[in-house]
Amino acid sequence: MSTFLLIHGAWHSGQCWERVVPLLEQAGHRVLAPSLTGYGDKAHLLGPEVGLDTHVADIAGLIADEELADVVLVGHSYAGLVISSVANQVPDRIAHLVYLDAMVPEDGETAVDVQPVTRKLIDLAASSRSGWRIPPLPEQPHPFGLFGVTDPVDVAWLRSMLSDQPVRCLQQPVRLDNPAVHAIPRTHIHCVGATPTGITRRPVPPAQPNGSPAQIWELPTGHDCMITMPAELTALLLKLDPQRG
Repeated sequence: MSTFLLIHGAWHSGQCWERVVPLLEQAGHRVLAPSLTGYGDKAHLLGPEVGLDTHVADIAGLIADEELADVVLVGHSYAGLVISSVANQVPDRIAHLVYLDAMVPEDGETAVDVQPVTRKLIDLAASSRSGWRIPPLPEQPHPFGLFGVTDPVDVAWLRSMLSDQPVRCLQQPVRLDNPAVHAIPRTHIHCVGATPTGITRRPVPPAQPNGSPAQIWELPTGHDCMITMPAELTALLLKLDPQRG
């Protein structure tokens, strides 16, 4: 049995994994899909002081409180930054890092370094009435939809769980200064459906930080694959289970 810890991206909540969690559990695994501070059941905690460091503390604290070990830590989108810093703090607890259509940072980088288009979001927040809120990206015409979700029922469900993103999440740097973090194996899952203009993906180096060949898988869908292709995503995650080869 593996422990999967699924971390949602910007604007979302842990609810976005609702279709994946039971599939992993049916395969015999323990699964946690918490909402980060400011989202879902923690939406009331949203404030200008919430940032990347807050979310790293959320997950590192959960791992400690639940005494988790051999964790498959999955980060979607913005949460690529979160899982990187979490692994830096508790590398002995992490069995595998999965970057799910995610930002993949180097030590000291912010979201702007990894995904330059986020600079526009920071500037919009600074000029807004609040000075720190970044509202969810709007739905775009087909085939882009809302974070890659195009089915009207799914779009309505997704919209119901979205919250504003605090600007500090995009401004605080990732820490990857613990040598032990580089030994953790990584897998990259790329959503290769329609991609909105301005969104870029860094090329994955041919070798992982631990020296092993890079492992890159693809899903032919939009960004929120946990909503649009939950069974296919689950099948890929289960491939990380040594008992399944």
